[in-house]
Amino acid sequence: MDKLSQLTVNAIGYVRSDFPTKFGIPRQSGLCKNLVSQIVIVPPYNDENAFRGIEQFSHLWVIWGFSDSICDGFQPTVRPPKLGGNERRGVFATRSPFRPNPLGLSCVKLERVIKTGGSIVLEVTGADMKDGTPVFDIKPYIPYADCVTEAEGSFAQQHSQDRLQVVFPEELLQLVPKEKRDALIEVLSLDPRPAYHSDESRTYGFEFAGFEVKFIVKKGELTVTGIE
Repeated sequence: MDKLSQLTVNAIGYVRSDFPTKFGIPRQSGLCKNLVSQIVIVPPYNDENAFRGIEQFSHLWVIWGFSDSICDGFQPTVRPPKLGGNERRGVFATRSPFRPNPLGLSCVKLERVIKTGGSIVLEVTGADMKDGTPVFDIKPYIPYADCVTEAEGSFAQQHSQDRLQVVFPEELLQLVPKEKRDALIEVLSLDPRPAYHSDESRTYGFEFAGFEVKFIVKKGELTVTGIE
């Protein structure tokens, strides 16, 4: 076999985000444009020369690891949440985290590069990664090559515009730092529940920016019931 049939990769950094667990994370990158994250670069990759010119690109591709979704052996089919968790599709025809190699690919917007005390931090928006996610590579997004306007999205496209109406009582919204509110409302509008959950009597909750956010969903409307 070719010498690259098995490849050892090293993390060049890790993600700082407001999601300590998987629950609530947007299912695709770019859906929450107000969601701020940071990519912290670790030695020896935190060399300023390695990032020379990166500010000239508005968006980046990030290759990262599904650290919480390691497969035990190869599974050729998965159950995509977009199909209600009931219909099976080929793993290579989905973006399921349960893959032969647990690699994720996200397009994020580069907001700024922070260089202090020898450290390199990329501040980005639109990421779909949990806090602590390992990052293996970063490449610039090239619009003329990467944007395919006539592309087809199969089942993933069918509900791409679906959003819930979010009711966020003012007294609860005031408990959230002002700079986090728009991002949290965006996350809630995407319906953080598993796609196959539709119990209107159930209260759901997830961790965001140090808070436990609780909510219910009835008739297409999400109501925040608690911030702890």
